[in-house]
Amino acid sequence: MTAIVSNLQAIRRSVTQASHAAARDAAGITLLAVSKTFPADAVREAHTAGQRAFGENYVQEALQKIAALRDLPLEWHFIGPIQSNKTRIIAENFSWVHSVDRLKIAQRLSEQRPPLLPPLNICLQVNVSGEDSKSGVALEEAEALALQVAGLPHLRLRGLMAIPAPADDPAAQRLPFAQMRALLQQLNSRGLQLDTLSMGMSHDYAAAIAEGATIVRVGTAIFGARAKPPA
Repeated sequence: MTAIVSNLQAIRRSVTQASHAAARDAAGITLLAVSKTFPADAVREAHTAGQRAFGENYVQEALQKIAALRDLPLEWHFIGPIQSNKTRIIAENFSWVHSVDRLKIAQRLSEQRPPLLPPLNICLQVNVSGEDSKSGVALEEAEALALQVAGLPHLRLRGLMAIPAPADDPAAQRLPFAQMRALLQQLNSRGLQLDTLSMGMSHDYAAAIAEGATIVRVGTAIFGARAKPPA
């Protein structure tokens, strides 16, 4: 058994344990394997272990992998910052985008999504910890953006994504995730039908699951230490 296969099995067991501890059904949680900086062969290896959803941050790197792996039934999620000049490529090649934080970007994705493809699944990235170094719409501005994005054609607003400030204490980890859960409930009370909380990574996904995460994004715990990102 390879390291990637073994790691995936261990993560799935851990996700199931965290789900049971939170009185949740593990079937309602998607494990998104964050494959940025790892080669197509690593993705193919993860696929042999049953992994189907993969997250990428860098457009050009992702395109190379998508092309190399077209023979596999994979679901590609874009989870990195979005530049305006990359929206067409993203709209044409991904099933999900987790990192929308501006109306302009959502409008471009809507306009550039090929009409023959299903609607592009969208999560709004929320800067839940208010960090200057991170992308994301502010908590207090998220509702207005969500209502605007929900009305765009060729997109399906699914929910919210967040990358909170790191914390070691489980209670501290849960606090921003609880804020995200409350925001999702607030948006649904406004008539939206959101079903996705993309939150939790290798170090804090158990806390995220306890607060309702439906997608956890795990990279290093599956693939190992990350290589230097492309220039």
